[in-house]
Amino acid sequence: MRASTRIAFLGTGLMGGPMARRLLKGGFSLTVWNRTPNKTKAIIEDGANACSTPTEAVKDADVVITMLKDGPVVKDLLFEQGVAESISPGKLFIDMSSIAPAEAREHAKRLDERKIHYLDAPVSGGTKGAEAGELAIMVGGSSHDFASAEAVFSELGMATHVGPIGAGQLCKLANQIIVAITIGAVSEAFILAGASGADRANVRKALQGGFAASRILTEHGLRMVKRDFEPGGPAKFQTKDLRNALDAAEEAGLNLPVTKKLHELFFEMTSGELSERDHSALLVHLERMNEIAPPEDCTQ
Repeated sequence: MRASTRIAFLGTGLMGGPMARRLLKGGFSLTVWNRTPNKTKAIIEDGANACSTPTEAVKDADVVITMLKDGPVVKDLLFEQGVAESISPGKLFIDMSSIAPAEAREHAKRLDERKIHYLDAPVSGGTKGAEAGELAIMVGGSSHDFASAEAVFSELGMATHVGPIGAGQLCKLANQIIVAITIGAVSEAFILAGASGADRANVRKALQGGFAASRILTEHGLRMVKRDFEPGGPAKFQTKDLRNALDAAEEAGLNLPVTKKLHELFFEMTSGELSERDHSALLVHLERMNEIAPPEDCTQ
């Protein structure tokens, strides 16, 4: 697959926008569509083509990529809005949305009936990773289809083939479990340390030198110290992913008690105005539970 490959990118929001721009900068022929047209404006100015309907966008594409809210939205776009019917047989569909593994397998089965190849390829890394082309891409599907998409993935980050269809989504759920639990751990650690008068910024600095060091402590810990909760990964999506993880665990006959508790906390958090904030704003939810005011020199 070469840079002359024609790509249709559906969903140019918080994550999809910078991902699409990376592909454009990589020399790919790019056509974009988004439900809210003004979210394609910057990409069009960079040289992408825009279509008013998703079916028009995919009509002549060699590869179709979706980066959408959830499984039901992907399903509606494919099978209710006619996108699946508009993709030519033999072409490749890559869903980079975070959806349930069972949904990925269902979508792949229905597309296979139309001779359309399928990869589920959710990502981790947030908006910073998307902008820098440093996303972790977890891919499920055949090794042949993965190999054919490597030139596309290389513009977006590091892709790893983790197994058959649905395995990419399972890997993403594993990622989200670790992320959510670690955000919870860092939040509680900061609250405990701060309750005794310790400076949270210096606690973070000290912990980075020990076994508690992690990317979550480094990046989200800094967000917590600065009270910067503009979304890189909106909390509402973290809640959705944890729900999908619990559903997948139930399907496999597993009990994940720590994940259950974190889902409860994120569900409570996203039932209010914190839903659109970054998932590191779990700190704020836990502070409120403990009736702790934020540091005087910071604002929420």
